[in-house]
Amino acid sequence: MKRVTLTVDAIIEIDGKIVLIRRGANPFRGMWAIPGGHVNYRETVEHAAVREAFEETGLKIKLTKLVGVYSDPKRNPDKEHRVAVAFAAKKTGGRLSSGDDAAAVMLIPISELPETRLAFDHDKIIRDYMSQRVTK
Repeated sequence: MKRVTLTVDAIIEIDGKIVLIRRGANPFRGMWAIPGGHVNYRETVEHAAVREAFEETGLKIKLTKLVGVYSDPKRNPDKEHRVAVAFAAKKTGGRLSSGDDAAAVMLIPISELPETRLAFDHDKIIRDYMSQRVTK
């Protein structure tokens, strides 16, 4: 029996820029993506999002809100059905550096995001985040 895999993503905004990682593994090797990954057995999605963000970006974060749940079976091209829980987050510490399966990490201005093609359905996740975003 095939099963659904649970994943998480964290949209980390710092001074009007979003943290992206360049994927070092397939699918989408070499493409930019939101930091995230798989939820471990007996781990909450919240803990997984914080852990994955730190492993991939070197940043300690605090989750600020749920952006959404993304369950389209076609969101992953390797035919594995992955459901993602996406959170907005803010940096609380650490130093931006690539790690784990991230080949690189960058901060991209929010104004440049519409021009950037992202892995999976991360374009949609960021659009949803932007539509919910409250600016000061």
